[in-house]
Amino acid sequence: MSGPVLVARLDSMGDVLVSGPAVRAVARQAEVIMLCGPLGAGGAALLPGISDTIVWEAPWISEPWREVTREHTEQLIDRVRESGAREAVILTSFHQSPLPLALLLRLAGIERISGASVDHPGSLLDVRLRPGEDLSEELPEPERALAIAEAAGFPGGDDGRLAVVPTPDTSGLTGDAPYVALHAGAAVPARRWPVQHFARLARMLTDSGRTVVLTGSRGEAELTARIRDDAPEAIDLAGRCTTLELAGVLAGADVLVSGNSGPAHLAAAVGTPVVSLFSPVVPAVKWAPYGVPVRLLGDQHAPCAGSRARECPIAGHPCLAGVAPETVLAAVDDLAAPAQARAHHAQPAGAAPPPRVGEEGRR
Repeated sequence: MSGPVLVARLDSMGDVLVSGPAVRAVARQAEVIMLCGPLGAGGAALLPGISDTIVWEAPWISEPWREVTREHTEQLIDRVRESGAREAVILTSFHQSPLPLALLLRLAGIERISGASVDHPGSLLDVRLRPGEDLSEELPEPERALAIAEAAGFPGGDDGRLAVVPTPDTSGLTGDAPYVALHAGAAVPARRWPVQHFARLARMLTDSGRTVVLTGSRGEAELTARIRDDAPEAIDLAGRCTTLELAGVLAGADVLVSGNSGPAHLAAAVGTPVVSLFSPVVPAVKWAPYGVPVRLLGDQHAPCAGSRARECPIAGHPCLAGVAPETVLAAVDDLAAPAQARAHHAQPAGAAPPPRVGEEGRR
């Protein structure tokens, strides 16, 4: 089938970034138009292989949920029709259904649609993978997305790791000294390591002579300000970077310390090791940073495991609050030693450095 192919991933930046290997697989055979949500647009702008992007807020994805209206759904239908696409590959996580989007894409004239669905799709999908049967639910998210693309007829052709377009020199923001990046924010509170622990870690790092760079959105500036109360020497970049500049900052870091967040996946996409303070509300086997050295910290067997909770349901947030800053510092030291020896640079698609696999390293 000729013409562009629509590749859909409607979630946040990290979700879009882990779709990169699947996007590249489709782009080897066809022009790719990415369909993503507003929170994922920054990630889509970084992925190699995309010729155009349609941004649309799905009422079944965004929170707080957007009201379903004829006007809003027709905006998507019109934009898809105007794109000229006749085929779509819908990428979803294990807990999501492709069928609401598939229905709208049928109304927009898409002739061939592929996706993974536990529900019988009727005429909504032409290629259906059955999670748990055709598609293992133990796959990391990048591999799951690539498996959907391959089932649609777009086999992978590189090492399958995350990658982004070339990143800029951001030494004007960070300075020239080696540094450790700390990202205290996360999309939901249940995934955040306590900010006082971040502050203590920043203090210990600066006391040891290390440069610390704090990253975050404009809305996370309060978190970085609290960290700087304890570590005023830290460089605060909250709200000061575009997504592309953030990629450059993370590419220049020896290590990133972060919860389960978009920047953790962005660090993986530029080849930077990650100390991952990972709340088990979603499975680490699927969502830990992929293809780079990782130290996974946090109680993965806590009562909240697998709950997908946004607010921690356990008093005191023990799965992450119990991780001491000293433990994180030791993990930083472990990952930073080899990181300081490597040259930081933008990774072209399919050319990420071989990972030094740790206890929770991927592949």
